[in-house]
Amino acid sequence: MRKIFLALVAISILSSSCSNSQKSQTSPNEHLVMSTLWFQRASECRALYYQAFNAAKLSLDQQLILTTKDSKAKAVVVDIDETVLDNSPFETNSIRTGKNYNSENWKEWTDMAKAKATPGSLEFLKYAESKGVETFYISNRSISALAKTIENLQKLGFPFADEKHVLLKTETGIKTARRNKVLETHDILIFAGDNLGDFDEFLEDRSTNFGFSRVDKMQAEFGKRFIVLPNPMYGSWEQEVMKNDQKLSPLEKENLRKKQLIGYEEL
Repeated sequence: MRKIFLALVAISILSSSCSNSQKSQTSPNEHLVMSTLWFQRASECRALYYQAFNAAKLSLDQQLILTTKDSKAKAVVVDIDETVLDNSPFETNSIRTGKNYNSENWKEWTDMAKAKATPGSLEFLKYAESKGVETFYISNRSISALAKTIENLQKLGFPFADEKHVLLKTETGIKTARRNKVLETHDILIFAGDNLGDFDEFLEDRSTNFGFSRVDKMQAEFGKRFIVLPNPMYGSWEQEVMKNDQKLSPLEKENLRKKQLIGYEEL
């Protein structure tokens, strides 16, 4: 009788363990854990931000020397999220609550205006200001978030954080029209962002080979006019990797992610 009882207890524990393991694997935002942890805790991430903005400073100095003296003012254009503001606490909340990204959850975070500056971003933009260069913030945050976004930037001391210089999304997420608006009055010397759409519309199309060939064609721009910041948590790259993922269960999404990996068999 004692042996039967112990066997039943063992089966119960094993069953519970398997169930918990399956729940963990199929948690809707479990895939964000390592990328968010890396973004928040890896010194390498911090170093990459400093490296990027150091390169931006050197490039800016060089371009100011080479740029002809014309009537146009000079500017740098930066994205906001994961470029100058760190929103990783939002990702942490998504992991802990199991809530997927949506406009309501995102608004709850942006309304707090509590995002911190990314490493090196504030120093670079203040340096640009000291050289007579304006900053324009072109972001795909909704225009409804304008006031809180400006509040967040101003609290951190970012220069040119006002309605003239903060250009948020009104209709389309493609930033060409907003960049062209800046070009009407300014020469843009530097673009900084964590997503290829922050630089040139040509780079938006990832339908062939995940956009690699388009990046290759513009490789000379990276580290000069185009300054890329690290963001393993989310981005437009996901859309090509995870096609039609809205129709899939968490487990199906997990399997699709694994299927896209390059292993021994694909070499």
